[in-house]
Amino acid sequence: MLHGQTFLHPCRCLLILVLGVMVLSPVAPALAVPMENDPNGFEGIPWGATFTESDQFVRVEEAGRIQTYELTSTPRKLGPATVESMKFSTVEGKFARVMVRYTGKETHDRLLTFLQQQFGPIDHTPGQMAGGAVKFFNWQGPDSAIILRYDLRTGQGVIFFESEAFRVKLNEGNLPPVP
Repeated sequence: MLHGQTFLHPCRCLLILVLGVMVLSPVAPALAVPMENDPNGFEGIPWGATFTESDQFVRVEEAGRIQTYELTSTPRKLGPATVESMKFSTVEGKFARVMVRYTGKETHDRLLTFLQQQFGPIDHTPGQMAGGAVKFFNWQGPDSAIILRYDLRTGQGVIFFESEAFRVKLNEGNLPPVP
């Protein structure tokens, strides 16, 4: 070792780098909370139900095996909050996912409170919630997953209600075909 210089062991360098990335990262990790009341669907529509256009739903997108529908009525509400959009996705005609978009801190707070009342409280144990500009909340049940993402900078939020059974098929729809 040279006099007057210090060297860090490679493991220490890696540890410092990992800790630095975690502290400086603008995204909080998604920590799953066990779901208390798995809905096995959304607002009374069970996962896997046959889904087509109707008086209530209009098809807005078709991408191969995945079709997306929107409600024909307005305003769109989830619990106590009015939301910007609700998109209902199917895989091969079977109900699989709902994506809800909303804006604003007040709407976010209402929706987060509503989801906690319905599906269980968020774990506020020190060390379980990380700081950052983007917050993730995740409830995991045997049949359903609920993922909420909220950006503090823009005030934009999105909630996914997903079928566990169809999750892989939904993600396969986003992959390029195998040659």
